[in-house]
Amino acid sequence: MYEPIRSKSVHSTSPSPEPPRRSREEELDIQLAGHLAALLTVTDELRASAPSPELDRAAEEIARRISGLRSGRAPARLGAQQFPSAAGGPAGAVDRVAELHRRAHTLAGRVLVVAASRQDTATAVLACRRMDAHEAEASAVPA
Repeated sequence: MYEPIRSKSVHSTSPSPEPPRRSREEELDIQLAGHLAALLTVTDELRASAPSPELDRAAEEIARRISGLRSGRAPARLGAQQFPSAAGGPAGAVDRVAELHRRAHTLAGRVLVVAASRQDTATAVLACRRMDAHEAEASAVPA
């Protein structure tokens, strides 16, 4: 039914060296830095769309947390001119800001989950504050 293999296998039968592995803590650090970077990007986009001192402070705090996770390296950030403008006039801008607040709330929730896994209380508190702020802003935007 099947023809037997007649040639020598090209695959090595000797044990291959095991790839480098990361510890659970290193994996959580990488995951947390990624979620914080995403939250920072959305926060910067909100700052470009609807500037406020609270968002400025939050962005700086998030950037400090990312730097701490990345051995002092500052996160890459986009300038305000690089964010898309809202189409559809003022109504489109309001919808865009509300969507950004919802997205930031979701990202802050992800940060909270990973920070809790790492037992990082300071970052968990930051995530909770951001979730509360974005929830309040999203619900304050007229539908």
